[in-house]
Amino acid sequence: MAGRTVLTAISAGVILAGGIGGYMVVSDHRADSASDDAARSAAQQLATAWSKGKVQDARFLGSSGTAAAENFKTATGALGDGPVAVKVGTVNRDGKTAVADLQVRWTLRDGKTFAWTDPVSLQEAEGGWGVKVRENVSLWHPKLPANGSFAVQSASAERGEILGKDNAKIMANRPVYDIALDPAKATAASATSLQGIVGQSDLAAQLKAAQGKKSTALISVITYREADYQAKENQISALTGVVVNKRQQPLAATRTFGQPLLGTVGPVTAEMVEKDRKLRPDTVVGRSGLQAQFNSLLAPTGGLTVTVAGNSDEVLHGTKSTAGKDLRTTLDPSVQTAAEKALAAAGDSSPAAIVALDVKSGNVLAVANSPSSGINRALTGRYQPGSTLKVSTTYALLTDGFASSEKVPCPPSIVVDGRRIGNFEQETLPDDSTFVDSFAHSCNTAFVQAGTQLSPNAMTKAAADLGIGVDWTKQLGVSAFTGSVPPTEGEVDHAATTFGQARTLASPMSIAVMTGSVARGSMIPPQLIVGAGGERTPKPLNTTATADIKTMMRKVVTEGTGKVLNGTPGGDVYAKTGTAEFTGEGGKPVSRAWLTGWQGDVAFAVLVEDVPRGSGGGDKAAPVAKDFLSELAKR
Repeated sequence: MAGRTVLTAISAGVILAGGIGGYMVVSDHRADSASDDAARSAAQQLATAWSKGKVQDARFLGSSGTAAAENFKTATGALGDGPVAVKVGTVNRDGKTAVADLQVRWTLRDGKTFAWTDPVSLQEAEGGWGVKVRENVSLWHPKLPANGSFAVQSASAERGEILGKDNAKIMANRPVYDIALDPAKATAASATSLQGIVGQSDLAAQLKAAQGKKSTALISVITYREADYQAKENQISALTGVVVNKRQQPLAATRTFGQPLLGTVGPVTAEMVEKDRKLRPDTVVGRSGLQAQFNSLLAPTGGLTVTVAGNSDEVLHGTKSTAGKDLRTTLDPSVQTAAEKALAAAGDSSPAAIVALDVKSGNVLAVANSPSSGINRALTGRYQPGSTLKVSTTYALLTDGFASSEKVPCPPSIVVDGRRIGNFEQETLPDDSTFVDSFAHSCNTAFVQAGTQLSPNAMTKAAADLGIGVDWTKQLGVSAFTGSVPPTEGEVDHAATTFGQARTLASPMSIAVMTGSVARGSMIPPQLIVGAGGERTPKPLNTTATADIKTMMRKVVTEGTGKVLNGTPGGDVYAKTGTAEFTGEGGKPVSRAWLTGWQGDVAFAVLVEDVPRGSGGGDKAAPVAKDFLSELAKR
């Protein structure tokens, strides 16, 4: 019998000593192996439970699973609920005790990994192996006290600033105060009082909802500039559960300056964290405009450290903070301010916009919108350009062999394929008037007649030559509507296209690009973001045609529909008015009022979005342009 056992063991690859002693060696070996496996199994059980966020599923000795889970929640709460991976490394057993090295990798809210080795004590007891809970040692990290916890801190680093022409500070870092409600401390009464102070009506409801979910995340309320906060400080500081955090944030000179183009910055909210787990609730992000589009450039990076709570010198994980980088733009603060003052003087009866470009470089000097809280109509608006597009139509005619000195009749109306097309307010000109006169007085019927010689795609090509309908958004650096002048389809469509109606569309930016091209004598894609990329080599235009158009645009101011601008401070103004009729809400007939032109090295386009029928570019947009140029002349 003994011989067979030895042979069997040998065949299995194990050499045993003969006799009874041999059986003892086999038995001890099997017992040790079983104990090693049991200890590792207990460690693996904890690793799996930890990875799933359910540490109570592991077996604990000296404590209950529920108590261990509560201790875990307290210790690790600051790390967030990002993905956790826990693996079992080396397990060293000595009799009925063992130590297992758990390799922990915890993904923090900034996307970076906090990794450490956690030596966990194991013990064999009645019922098998389990995790030994020791009074003076944390289960979760070797440097944590038994009931200690992690602390997560963000090192302070400034957000980048938005700069303008000659590195002028458009949005510079200045003190702000974040006002928030702490659901754990705030009361319905304090939330209601805060509503009245800050002018928001739903704070009490938000607090009730957060408390119902037992949320501990702060409820972001409002961010104040320093002067605004100081005026309300005594009222706010007296309220229970209201948290005030002072920090630095890029701000423009006023709340409305450069809006909505520049955009806003604000604290990350609980809702934002739910949508993007990489966001941290103790940081700020760009929420709109350039601040949002270029958040990754402007935002500071790093600076997140994990320490032992109550002992900030015990750094367990950390990265060096790096300040955000500045965003350079071509905006000129003085031109932007002049544009915004002109819009403010016009009142808020209708939305409006002004875009200004540097004639020499094509760089954007101003993007102004009214109201400042609305859409960025200056860049992205889509409007029929009306007679401002006659600049492009004229370029098409003059490069097609038409002479500006030709006499073209300007009757009050004309019939095209059975449809009557008329002039603004049924105006007319003497029979001996030339095309130059028709341009100056914006005669639609003269343009319709002259335009019959053009091919269906001639006006499309001319518009593209001047910068309308071609994609220059890469060079600009932001989204914008570059305009659309499609090839004409039929006589009526062709006729209406000559004076900027039919299916033609433009934004104030695209009209300014067209005008700047004529003033310069070449088309250059506009630039707003310095270094945005893309080719900006000037494309020369027909010099004879542009010279004639300049003469005509000057006559608009001296004798024609833009006479309001005659004598404007700052020098001679070249302009073209525009009125585009459309049907408003409830079938009401209304118009868009336009004026585009240049003075010196500043090309511009003005849009007043909604004016009564009978009004137009000459009486609504031209005064705004005059105010703009007059303000600019003061600077």
